[in-house]
Amino acid sequence: MKPSPHVVNRRYFLRAAGISLALPLLESLSTRVLGAGLGVASKPGTAIGATRPKRLVAIGNMLGFYQPEFFPAATGRDFALPSLLQPLAPHRPDFSLFSGLDHGLKGGHFAIHSYLSGVRSMDAKSMPEGNISVDQRAAETIGGATRFSALTIGSEDGLHGGCQMCWTRSGTRVPPIPGPKELFRKLFITESPQDLARSGDRFHLQGSILDAVHGDAQSLNRQLDSRDREKLDEYFTSVRDVERQMELGKRWAHVPKPSPGMPEPANTGFVSDLPVLYDLIALALQTDSTRIATLEIAGGFEASALGLRKDYHALSHHGQVQENINGLLKLEKYQMEQFARFLAKLKSLEDGDGHLLDHTMVLFGSGMGNANAHTNSNLPLILAGGGFKHGEHRAYPTAGAGRVPLSNLYLTLLQRFGVETPRFALSTGTLRGLDLA
Repeated sequence: MKPSPHVVNRRYFLRAAGISLALPLLESLSTRVLGAGLGVASKPGTAIGATRPKRLVAIGNMLGFYQPEFFPAATGRDFALPSLLQPLAPHRPDFSLFSGLDHGLKGGHFAIHSYLSGVRSMDAKSMPEGNISVDQRAAETIGGATRFSALTIGSEDGLHGGCQMCWTRSGTRVPPIPGPKELFRKLFITESPQDLARSGDRFHLQGSILDAVHGDAQSLNRQLDSRDREKLDEYFTSVRDVERQMELGKRWAHVPKPSPGMPEPANTGFVSDLPVLYDLIALALQTDSTRIATLEIAGGFEASALGLRKDYHALSHHGQVQENINGLLKLEKYQMEQFARFLAKLKSLEDGDGHLLDHTMVLFGSGMGNANAHTNSNLPLILAGGGFKHGEHRAYPTAGAGRVPLSNLYLTLLQRFGVETPRFALSTGTLRGLDLA
């Protein structure tokens, strides 16, 4: 039986008086509509879509966390929560804490950009997949299943060029959406008919330009030496990235965006914007606008908004001065409180036979281990949700033959997401001890 085009449409709609309202994934609708349209028999009370899509959220900051108040003294399940982890007490069964994991890199502020990739930009050419970050590797498998293959969010204020957490296969930085207003409009504001027409013209024009550039570059390739051919191949990869984004944009250009159920927010500063950004990420996951999101807190995080006189970067270089440490802890605890609030939000949203957190892997951490000493070892890392067994502090050897690379965790997340790959960056296998619930 040939599926009806109305049945296989990627969204369900409520339609009235010329208004279309896109809905989140609904189990009961999946059972009735998909079962009828595709001839699939279902048992009473069993939804066709009971296997929920996997999601991945990665959160990072540029300056790490004060280690004495982040890492517990004990491992296993019976560890006491240090002060920075106290906001996570209600979610203790829902997260795992890791110590001893890192990428084996040095470079201080510059090595933090390898947080999600495991590879410094300068070393990317020696790697089979360059320095692609884990979110972008997962996004390659999404195709057109969601409007946005991934959402990259973060302030551009701060050290060393702003947010540099997410990287494409060609080694290009993915620029972030800078604030809640821009994120809201991207997720929920549908263009007018005139704008849609202009978008169609733009897509057609860009496609023609790319085709011409591709043809010219291939002709040029025959005249180049091996080094320039390598550069040209990198360029082709970048062109293909653009083409994929264009194709995805064309596919979704005329599909109405979902209703947010909230007014458009204003940008008020990253400290006060942080909870709004988390809420918008939750909405993006709930409406299946995307299944992958990243959020980076840059060094320009306004400490003054929390009543602190020194800026974030200065506080991170505390020099063991207690006043500076106290200020740093206040700023870091606020970040942890907002992360805990985000987990509570995901737990409050039903998703199939569970909640959104059950089907969302949430990574929280940094590419900086100790900002005061400019070290990138023993990174602060938390993994919540995603259907794993949680509730432990898992410690891994930091040196010697037993050392475990952080990329092993990322390979585990990719395989859980559905990416069929045996490796990621410098992984030596999946992460031992992290099992499914």
